[in-house]
Amino acid sequence: MKRIALFAIIAFTASTILATAQKTNKKSMKKVLFVVTSNDKLGNTGEKTGFWSEEFAAPYYELLDQGIEITIATPLGGQPPIDPKSADPASATEDTKRFDADKTLQEKLKHTHKLSTINQADYDAVFYPGGHGPLWDLVEDKNSIALIESFYTHNKPVAFVCHAPAVLKNVKVKGDYLVKGKKVTGFTNEEEEAVGLTKVVPFLLEDALTQNGGVFSKGPNWQPYSVEDGLLITGQNPASSKLVAGKLLQQLNAKK
Repeated sequence: MKRIALFAIIAFTASTILATAQKTNKKSMKKVLFVVTSNDKLGNTGEKTGFWSEEFAAPYYELLDQGIEITIATPLGGQPPIDPKSADPASATEDTKRFDADKTLQEKLKHTHKLSTINQADYDAVFYPGGHGPLWDLVEDKNSIALIESFYTHNKPVAFVCHAPAVLKNVKVKGDYLVKGKKVTGFTNEEEEAVGLTKVVPFLLEDALTQNGGVFSKGPNWQPYSVEDGLLITGQNPASSKLVAGKLLQQLNAKK
């Protein structure tokens, strides 16, 4: 009888310790918000756009595989559009192949949160994948603008890749553009011209960030290039997605 009681006490203690450890681990788990476009129209061309799958998938798995909890939000909620060109087999990477086969993530994307319901206090950082879609919705989205400002002023990293740095166009902190005097990069004028959309996009990202005081730099077209200036992390093109995620991960790990 005493032995049974002893086993019961040990079992209870073990389960209590496990539950406490799981609770502590849940609390210590870093949380990143992914903000994705809801826009599927490429200006007035009649063509479709959206987010670029590599720019979503590469950072998503880079962070997920390191134990980061990821929430996805969009202006409209629900399924965000994927740029059909990024789904072309010619653009495939190991990450996009994993993305295509990931039924759990596909289901998660069908039920993204509405941006208006998001509170930055619930997250440790925010990340924006690109694609041309954000140029027509997130750039002007008041919830997005306020969120970026809130993350930044609460000393949390804000990261963007390819066309996503365009969403910084209207973001101000204490009356000045957030990018003023800061090192930034993004999809270049040359790259936009190379894809033939210079006269389709509402503005050229490189020009907009420069006009707002950003210290814009770039690498060779289509090659990985990313810059970091304090909490602000930006990447030039799809190939830069993992670089941005790596820098974001370093900042998150530094904040124990």
